[in-house]
Amino acid sequence: MRTALAMAEQASIAKTQFLSRMSHEIRTPMNAIIGLDTIALQEHNLSKNMEDYLAKIGISARFLLSLINDILDMSRIESGRMLLKNEEFDFRRFLDSINTILNAQCQDKGLTYECVLKGYVDERYIGDDLKLQQVLINILGNAVKFTPKGGKVQMLIEQVSRSGENAKLCFAVRDTGEGIDEKFLPHIFEAFAQENSGTMTIYGGSGLGLAISKNIVQLMDGDIDVDTVKGMGSTFMVTVRLGLPARSLQRLRSETIALSALKTLIVDDDMLDCQHAE
Repeated sequence: MRTALAMAEQASIAKTQFLSRMSHEIRTPMNAIIGLDTIALQEHNLSKNMEDYLAKIGISARFLLSLINDILDMSRIESGRMLLKNEEFDFRRFLDSINTILNAQCQDKGLTYECVLKGYVDERYIGDDLKLQQVLINILGNAVKFTPKGGKVQMLIEQVSRSGENAKLCFAVRDTGEGIDEKFLPHIFEAFAQENSGTMTIYGGSGLGLAISKNIVQLMDGDIDVDTVKGMGSTFMVTVRLGLPARSLQRLRSETIALSALKTLIVDDDMLDCQHAE
């Protein structure tokens, strides 16, 4: 049994190394194809058929590149080499970049998209904004993919707590799509998991998106949960912990000092309570 376990571990390591190396090797020519396709589309006097062919080449190349990137991310996670940067970023600009992508996707499919900020959120945070963006775009993209025309996709954002030098944020992504079968829920965050065999054929995708997202969120000291009803839609709740810049902490201390100097007026029609308050 020990020998079998050692052989299985070696096979897993070899597989991870192979996927990592091949992903790197394939990405180079894929980037070249995408670049040359973009240049070709800028040529003058192209026929409509040629423009259509080049556009389809570009779409297919970008889709293939996204699959390669998913495999590369998964190999990094399995080998423990997925690292997150810890840099300050503008939260409004971060949301604008996501909303620009989602507005275009929803318009193309005839969906309504809404991004709602609930309560107070800081202007700037510290963390890996690109990886967090990857997680949210993946979940929002799935919501768009599985919501029929005329439906709605919403992202609700709330800063649920703030302690020390960190803040905990919750991103709730809701849709009015197909929903997920309860029997599939225990496997939803597993690599290559698909609810049915025809999903990949109809919708595309590698089946790695949610598995990668789950791992990235856990590296951010957070978690992903899902609430769904088959035929009525789903809600994915993503919670992450992000750092707070020094000036944001200083502003919080200043606000606390200012609030402590305020007087409070209590209005009550019960005279006994008023006497106790005095």
